[in-house]
Amino acid sequence: MNILITGVGGQGTVLTSKVLGRYAILSGKDCKLSEVHGMSQRGGSVTTHVRIGDKVHSPVIWEGGADMIIAFEILEAARTKHFLKKGGILLVNDTKILPMPCISGGAEYPEGLKEKMLEEVNNSYFIPAQNIAEEVGNSKSSNVVMLGALCRLFDFDKQVMIQSIKDCVPAKFLDVNLKAFEAGYERVI
Repeated sequence: MNILITGVGGQGTVLTSKVLGRYAILSGKDCKLSEVHGMSQRGGSVTTHVRIGDKVHSPVIWEGGADMIIAFEILEAARTKHFLKKGGILLVNDTKILPMPCISGGAEYPEGLKEKMLEEVNNSYFIPAQNIAEEVGNSKSSNVVMLGALCRLFDFDKQVMIQSIKDCVPAKFLDVNLKAFEAGYERVI
């Protein structure tokens, strides 16, 4: 399985890839990860590639080769959609984060991105992960809300994912992240 994860700096893209990597290992699979950081410390794009299988030789997903894209922001989903294979799954945090050119007035955030992706990708799911994360007490845990949604919507073992989160999330943030995971799992349907 090839999973491309995309977001902006600070949204937990790298942590999510590590949790999925741990999930693969706990499930007895091989896994390779690759990270691509833009100007992540300034809110720029961050993309990670997660490849899971019996034997994985390369960490990089090619264009049209992703079984799934997990996007933590709508524009980032649109930017990486060309990586999705035909029939692939697009799981998107239904939130907008303005990039610096939009904040500074040099550009406008594109309109109609969500509607276009819903039209073009049959397996599109938009999750209000940011809102759910804020409700459970930490707006920065929307990435873990998305992992809960992933387990609920698709064939991922919930208990193995919980253990993966426990193994990867620092102890001081574990409780709120487990609440975020459960909320994403329960509220996605």
